[in-house]
Amino acid sequence: MDKKIERSGLQKHLKKAVAAGVLLSIAAAAFAFTDSSSGRSQNLSLSSVTINAVEQGAFVDALSLRGQVVPKTTIYLDTIAGGQVEERLVEQGTYVTKGQPLVRLSNTSLQLDVMSREAQVTEQLNFLRNTQMNMETSRLNLRRDLLEIDLQITHLERRYKQSKPLVERGVLAQDRLSEISEDLAYYKARKELTLERQKQENSIRKVQVEQLEDSAEMLQKNLQFARANLDNLLIKAPVSGYLSELDVEMGESKNRGARLGQIDIPNEYKLVVRLDEFYLNQVQKGMDVNVHLDGGSVMAKVSKIDSRVTQSQFQVEVALPSGQQDIKRGQSIDVELMLGGNKDNALLLKRGAFFTSSGGNWVYVLSSDGTTAERRTIRLGKKNQNYYEVLDGLNVGEQVITSGYSNFDKAQTLKF
Repeated sequence: MDKKIERSGLQKHLKKAVAAGVLLSIAAAAFAFTDSSSGRSQNLSLSSVTINAVEQGAFVDALSLRGQVVPKTTIYLDTIAGGQVEERLVEQGTYVTKGQPLVRLSNTSLQLDVMSREAQVTEQLNFLRNTQMNMETSRLNLRRDLLEIDLQITHLERRYKQSKPLVERGVLAQDRLSEISEDLAYYKARKELTLERQKQENSIRKVQVEQLEDSAEMLQKNLQFARANLDNLLIKAPVSGYLSELDVEMGESKNRGARLGQIDIPNEYKLVVRLDEFYLNQVQKGMDVNVHLDGGSVMAKVSKIDSRVTQSQFQVEVALPSGQQDIKRGQSIDVELMLGGNKDNALLLKRGAFFTSSGGNWVYVLSSDGTTAERRTIRLGKKNQNYYEVLDGLNVGEQVITSGYSNFDKAQTLKF
């Protein structure tokens, strides 16, 4: 036979307490949210929210950003002729002057190549000089031949002139006069031939001399180029400035065109600022930028816009006035980018966490007695560091809850 188990007094009291708790929770929920013709409402403590009044004033359309100082002009140091680092003459971060030696490289192959080319150039120059000497010798020999021919012609003409009367008187044989006449004709013909040869050789010699001189000049340039390659093993500073980077170690091999370091021109800087891609169409070259320095604020201009978007951001450059002594490379500086949409008489609402829940499409507006707040649709415009521009839905002096709405964003009415 089953036996009925009686509950103890403690268990009965616990059961009553649980039931009472459930009833209290239901009552609290009913008290917090009530249905009416205007929608759901919720009770809040006035001290748990932040309230700001709608103001009327000047709206400054500016973005508060942070930029990084980088050199305005940077000169990179690259190797023209590769080699092994033989000597490091300066340290990174020091100020260097134009022409100052920085790094010495060694390249045995290049040195041997230069020596070989020097020997080849010397050989070619010697051959050129020998050729020029032979041409000059040939020219002188032709002149000597002409002198001898002219001398023979002079002698023969004189002998012919002396022998002709003797032949007429019968003192000298006719054959002798004929022989002199034939010799004279031979030397005159030979002179014409020699003159023609001299003319041809002078023409050829002129062309050859020009070609040889051009060849000699080219050989000299090749030799200078080879020696210049050897001189490039000593890396010198192309400009005066700070050696901000020098990536060389003793014994390290550097290929041709390798980056060794960079020189920054002193007292010439620019700011690199990254913005959200939302502002890509609003930022223009030449816009004003207010730069906050330790010594005060200075105005600058947007000098360059890099429209490439990386991780939802793009980059602009701001040209800083030269001669700024209180900034250093790599320093971060606060700036204000003036977008140019300023208004002298605008409705302003203090920025707050409410925008996260409502997206700026609606807010809770307090009643005149401050006991309730009604949800109201609004329209916001631009924003700056402190305010939203109100385009529609609010009036001057109205009190708006600007703190977060995450705990009551479903309610139509708030009661305090």
